[in-house]
Amino acid sequence: MTYIHELADWPNFSFRLEALANPLTEARHKEGLLLGRTRALDPPLRAEAAIETLTLELVKSSAIEGETVDAAKTRAALAQRLGLSSGAPKPSDRVVESLVDMTLDATRGYAEPLSEKRLQGWRAALFPSGHSGARPIAVGAWRDRSAGPMRVVSGPYGHEKIHFEAPDAERLSAEMEKFLTWLNQEPTQGSHLPDLDPILKAGIAHFWFVTIHPFEDGNGRLARVITDYALARADQSPARFYSLSAQIERERKDYYDILDESQRGGLDITPWLAWFLGCLGRSIERAEKTLSALWRKARVWRKANQYPINERQRLVLTRLLGDFVGQFSAGKYAKLAKCSPDTALSDLRELLEFGLIKRSEAGGRSNSYELTISLTETFGE
Repeated sequence: MTYIHELADWPNFSFRLEALANPLTEARHKEGLLLGRTRALDPPLRAEAAIETLTLELVKSSAIEGETVDAAKTRAALAQRLGLSSGAPKPSDRVVESLVDMTLDATRGYAEPLSEKRLQGWRAALFPSGHSGARPIAVGAWRDRSAGPMRVVSGPYGHEKIHFEAPDAERLSAEMEKFLTWLNQEPTQGSHLPDLDPILKAGIAHFWFVTIHPFEDGNGRLARVITDYALARADQSPARFYSLSAQIERERKDYYDILDESQRGGLDITPWLAWFLGCLGRSIERAEKTLSALWRKARVWRKANQYPINERQRLVLTRLLGDFVGQFSAGKYAKLAKCSPDTALSDLRELLEFGLIKRSEAGGRSNSYELTISLTETFGE
């Protein structure tokens, strides 16, 4: 079996731009719409969107490798790092804090070159205890010969199927130097792909790194961090509003199938890049659904701020846009706002006049209310 890294011209990748033009244009269009919508959000909501996206990215990237990361702790750690934590401090979690630091360094530091030292720091953040499970691993170094060949296998012991074998350990220093030099180059700096779109560069970076497989463990997660770093450079923005890892986790079998096929093929990696662009586009579409609650908040508050709503009404709208569950009645309004039934009815009449709420058809004989703007409505007027 010959793998792609054993070919004479490795790693001089090529692709057929005519086959990628449409999916690249579609991904760019979807990304532009999403970024436009998030830029229209007020800063607190935009920060909330970024935190939700990064939380999803960290949790799902680990899930692809069978690792579990606590979403609530991750969200709290991100909010704290970004100066948005307002509640009581959450219990510290060394693993979560290391992952958050790594992710923020990659996305917020997208303008800085990716050096070997920086990459080794990201790798150390994946294994802050110096162990992968119960097994001690070398942190701060490429894998060496002592662990034997680096192989991707499946199947029961004694009947394993080898899907891929990475380059020998002796090649890693030279391979990674070449990779990092290319990654840090601007498109016009002598690359064999001088007009490379930065989104395509992110796809190539993912494939190239995961094919080198320079570490004993954590290569898949680091490939996705590097991809987020490259996508942030492509967007020229540290804020992330879509999670590629979440989409890869949904399409895990297809992801491994296209890697397997491409790592056994020639240096034309058009099929891999086509799949990458499609996955990216689907991740952006999914972000629209994930962030729909934020679009709703933005529309409701934009409309509410046109009227002289009082503090009770503002409090109740906040709850309706948050964790409120069940039918909403005048009695529940009075309890939430800590006011009399008459005041609750008066406030509700005003909210009805302002067009912020409507009577719910699910209320039966008793009056119940719901927001006029539903989760299924798109953002913007």
